[in-house]
Parts: sequence; C-alpha cells; structure tokens
Amino acid sequence: MERYFGEKTPKLGFGLMRLPKLEDGSIDIEQVKEMVDIFLDNGLTYFDTAYVYDNGASEEAAREALVKRHPRDSFTLATKLNAWMGNPTKEEAEKQLEISLERTQAGYFDYYLLHALQDNNYERYEELGLWDFVKQAKEKGLVKHWGFSCHASPERMDDLLTRHPDAEFIQLQINYADWENPQVQSRKCLEIARKHGKSVVVMEPVKGGQLANPVDDIKKLFKEANPDASYASWAIRFVASQDGIITVLSGMSNIEQMKDNVSYMGNFKPLNDEEKEVIKKAQEILESINMIPCTACRYCTKGCPMGIRIPDLFSIKNRQLLNGLPDHDEKLVERYNRVTMESGKASDCIQCGQCESVCPQGINIIERLQDIARSFE
Repeated sequence: MERYFGEKTPKLGFGLMRLPKLEDGSIDIEQVKEMVDIFLDNGLTYFDTAYVYDNGASEEAAREALVKRHPRDSFTLATKLNAWMGNPTKEEAEKQLEISLERTQAGYFDYYLLHALQDNNYERYEELGLWDFVKQAKEKGLVKHWGFSCHASPERMDDLLTRHPDAEFIQLQINYADWENPQVQSRKCLEIARKHGKSVVVMEPVKGGQLANPVDDIKKLFKEANPDASYASWAIRFVASQDGIITVLSGMSNIEQMKDNVSYMGNFKPLNDEEKEVIKKAQEILESINMIPCTACRYCTKGCPMGIRIPDLFSIKNRQLLNGLPDHDEKLVERYNRVTMESGKASDCIQCGQCESVCPQGINIIERLQDIARSFE
C-alpha cells in the first residue's frame, strides 16, 4: 500500500465545532481544558477549528484551552478561510488568516484550508484568488500545509483537484450512512481523492451526532456484535479504517464523549472482516429510511429572517422517521413546541432560499420545513 501525507498522524482529531456551552451560551472553557488534556494525554495531537465556527469563539477557545497551556510543538492546529458566508471581499477574505492568528495566538497553522467548497460557491474562491493566497501564506511560514474542505459533487471535486494538483490534502464528509448517499457520495469522493494521490481528513464521521444515537434496529445490531462498544465507535472506526486517512475529526461536546473516543482511538485498530459485515447490515437498515441528511452545522440559521432553528426541527423529524412514529406523536409535538417557543416555526418559512444557498448537504430545506409543519403543527 502506498504511503501518504500525514500517515503517522494519530487517527483521531478533536473538532472544535460543537464545544460544550454554559447556560449563557458561551463556551465552557474549563471543561474544554479538561477535554484537551485528556486528548493530549492519550497521544492524540490534531485540533480543528475555523474562522466562522461560533463567530470566532471556537478559535478563541483553542487559544485559552490549548495554545496557552501546552507547548506549540505538542499539537497540530488546523483552521479555515471562508469566502462565502457574509460574501467577503478579497481583502476581507485574506484578512481572516491574520484574525485567526490573533484569535488563537498559535504563531502559525499546521493545516490551513479553504472552507466548505460546494458546487454553488467554488467559483468565489477562484474569483478572489484565494488558492494563490494560501500558497503564499505557506511560503511566508504562516501555514505548514494547505488544502480545502469539500462538500461538492464528486465530479466537481475531481475538477478542483485537476485544476489545483498542488493541494496537499482534502477534508471530506465520510461516514457509513453517507457511504452511498446520492447527495453526499462519501465512497466516490474518497476514491477520487485517492485517485489524485491526496490524503484525507474526515469530517462528520458520526453525522452530526446521528450515528452516536442510531435507529433502534442498528443499536440492537451493534450491541449483539459487541455489547461493550459505543455506537459512535462503530462510526469512527469505520472511516479511520479507510485508506489514505490523515485523521478523523470528532466534534466532541463533553468529557464523556472525549473519554469514549480516546478509549478506542488512542490505540486504534481497524475494523476486522466480521465488523465490516456488521456495518454493511447497518447501512442496509439506513437505506430504507428517508432521513434528512442534516449535520447541524447551523450555517443555515445565521441568516434566517424568521429565526427558525432549522437543525433542531430536522432532528425532531429524523427521530420520527428513525422510530417509525406517526405524525402528531404527542412527545414529538411537545418537543417541537418547546423548540419553537421563542423561535420561528416551520410554517413561518417565507421561502427566501437563504438557507438552501449555504447548506453543505444540499438539502431541500423549504420542502422539508413544509413537511415538518404538517407533522407537528
């Protein structure tokens, strides 16, 4: 098997997108500090954030919990430049690197990515000359390695890698649920990355937490195969077992999740043949369910004029689909009313399309909200 960039990087990365919060909505820095320490104590080193995560609070948390407290050569830090949220100018987009360095106080970034390229936004990165910008950042020593994260179609991704063959790595959404999902096509995207000789950082291995609490039939399947393994462990080990993976990012939100993840990834072992068959059966179960492929990235909520908590409503609908519950199920309606008590309802959608224009998953959000309104209002 060929060697690949980042081959010796520990297989678990700490994604700083879904950090624990205090009651006032701010990040629980003290808990994040403890999580960082557990992560590093288990020989794991890769941390991932982005300029837009939590309006910059994620990068600031990296400074307080990681950079200020540990030697710079004891970890690697990745962040990203976003050219489509807020439609920045060239100057504003380029300034993101400077601001990210100020927020994190990291001195440099081990990995720097053009963020979330999709079929409907990739041209923006070309127009602003950002591919050249990140190369120049590397020449200046501000960045050690550069690449891009991608939610585009396999065909578009193939085109981007053909146009930019010097990209060192690519970050892709890969999980067993999206392996053959026509909207995501995890398997095909991974194959194209490897065809171009690119190493891969994996995002959304647990699909925004969905695979940590899967449908009951999958829970039963996994427990029969290994009663001691968490549901999340099946998902993370599945992607970490693929060829050419630098690391698998897990957006851990509490100490319990951190301890679970390091228990099987601190000394990673690939899936064996029997475990791969179990995953195939889980995929067959998921194929029969028309779930909403939302990962709760929340890019859609920032610009919603009606203040609809779209991912939270999708979560309720998915719970209905996963468990085969009827419309207007009493407990789900109660949960729906609680979520929408101080925010927009699904029926409040004015169909402006802002949410669909920024959704990395390409979800027909307007149509799904109409369905949710019928189900719970």
